[in-house]
Amino acid sequence: MEDRSVVHSTFVIERSYPATPERVFAALADPAQKRRWFAQGEGRDVEAFDMAFEVGGTEHARFRYKESTPLKGAILTHVASFQDIVPNQRVVIASTMAMGDKRFSASLSTFELVATEKGTDLIFTHQGAFFEGADGPQMREAGWRKLLEKLAQELAQ
Repeated sequence: MEDRSVVHSTFVIERSYPATPERVFAALADPAQKRRWFAQGEGRDVEAFDMAFEVGGTEHARFRYKESTPLKGAILTHVASFQDIVPNQRVVIASTMAMGDKRFSASLSTFELVATEKGTDLIFTHQGAFFEGADGPQMREAGWRKLLEKLAQELAQ
């Protein structure tokens, strides 16, 4: 029998953006904007990205790693559903990730938007369960830090 394990982790990342909550919310809600900051990346090709931004709606992304990466040719799949949406204030997403046909994590991600004098404070909370072969909490947090930096670049356009 195969050994089964799970590692649980929660981390919080806080970022301040010089953009209104409406602008930050739009970058979470608009499929074209979200594809740019969330799905596109140098080391992978986006094979699919679609989202229905509504409570109960889904988000699906499939990536193939490029030849120049350690995971060359591997397919990564992200499947999510929107659990809660409060315009310009909050988005909660439940998701899973798989490499090929092997699911390796399940997550609950919460984006909270707080208006400030200088723009918006974003409080991102990630609660994850990482299964055998997973990237693990440290790599996931590093990945989200990069994604939230890409969100900053999207907001600056």
